[in-house]
This record gives sequence, C-alpha cells and structure tokens, in this order.
Amino acid sequence: MARFFPFEINRYTRSLPGLKQPLRLAHLSDLHVGAFIGPEMVRRWVEATQEQAPDLVVITGDLTDSEKPALIRPAVAEMRGFRAPLGVWAVWGNHDYRLRAYKSRDLSDLEAWLEASGVRVLNNAGVLLREDFHLAGVDDFWHGRPDVAGALEGLPDGAASLLLCHNPDYLFEVPATVGLTLCGHTHGGQIWIPFFGAVFTSSKYGKRFAEGWVEDPVKAFVSRGLGVSTLPLRYRCEAEIVVLDLLPG
Repeated sequence: MARFFPFEINRYTRSLPGLKQPLRLAHLSDLHVGAFIGPEMVRRWVEATQEQAPDLVVITGDLTDSEKPALIRPAVAEMRGFRAPLGVWAVWGNHDYRLRAYKSRDLSDLEAWLEASGVRVLNNAGVLLREDFHLAGVDDFWHGRPDVAGALEGLPDGAASLLLCHNPDYLFEVPATVGLTLCGHTHGGQIWIPFFGAVFTSSKYGKRFAEGWVEDPVKAFVSRGLGVSTLPLRYRCEAEIVVLDLLPG
C-alpha cells in the first residue's frame, strides 16, 4: 500500500573545476517506487523539483523497488512532469536489479518506461551537455558491471566532470579527474538514533558515507534519498531533494 512521506528541499552551493557558467541541478535518489511509494508521491517530488527551476535533474539509482509492472509503470509515468533544459538523467541501483534481472541483468523494459517519461539512463556512459560540462554515470556496484573508464570516455580536457554513482562504496574506484560524484544508496541510515547515528547504511564502511559531503577518497555528495526500503518508515532521517548550485571553479 502506497504511503506519503515528508521530505525536505536542501540547497547547497559548490564550485566545480572547469565550469564556465553556473548550473543548477536537482539531485534525487532512491525513489523505490513500488509497494510503499506510488504515483502520488512521485508527483509531489516532481512538482517540488520543478519549483526549483533546475537546469538539470539527476537520479542516482534505486528508482524502483518491485518486480511488478503494475506498481512501477504508473509511478514512472509521473516523471513526465520533469522539465530541465539539460535533461533528466539516471543510473541504476541495486534495487533496480530485481528477481529475474538479478539473473539476466535485463533492464530493457524499465529503461523503455523511463525513456518514455523523458528519463535517460547513463549506464557506463557519458554525455557532453555543455561545452564546459560533462555528465557520466556508472552501473550499480553490487549487481551491475560498473566501468568508470567507459563512463568517462570522451571527457574533453578542461571540461567540468560530474559522475552519477548509486553506491558510495564505489568511490574508491573514481579517478581524481572527476570533479564531483553524486551518490545515494544509504538513505542516511533511514533510521537515525541519538548518540548512535545512522542505523542501516548498507555500506561496508558503516557510517563513513552515510550522508552529505565527502572529501576522501574523492569529492562526493551522498543523498539521504526519498523513498524507503524494507521498513516503510524513516526516523530522524528526513527524505530529501538536493538542489545544488554549481559555480565556476
């Protein structure tokens, strides 16, 4: 049964080496559409995103949390409401590889539904969106075959580079040529307990990449995401849409 979960709009400003003109992006992650997240919730996220007037919308994986098309397709259809001059781009997360896909790695149906809604998947691929800005994305670290070298092929010398990567555990594979990596996966712990912190990060590094800005091993930002997994609740760990104003650096 689909539910409603409160969420925040969190804004940050950051310089990005190689950027010549400012760029505003909206970073969404871990939508987990399925049993707990339905079309109405996705519509709210889309409307809130559009109010920020982003140049670019990115989704860092776990778009879905079900193998049932009847639960996925209506929610994905709501993503048609996204409007951004530089497009709407996504990467796969571990929950996108469900059941049959765990064996076949065939996400062609889901990719087709996303593309019909204007969302394009960067799977070990990159695209030059402006003369000064290159966007790339890698496959899921757990169930896919991430290839960051392939994703960065065609990156022009001197251009700003932004990488989408669902799982922050993969950050150790990201080269220093990437100016900033955006991740999700951890949900910020989904449950946050005073004097303990994030409870469930699904990371081999525990709370190190639970949420927020990362400076080592590379510069990155880990979103708390929007949906829920396993348990239909968040506690002291509000869902978020991140609005990032990137400036020439």
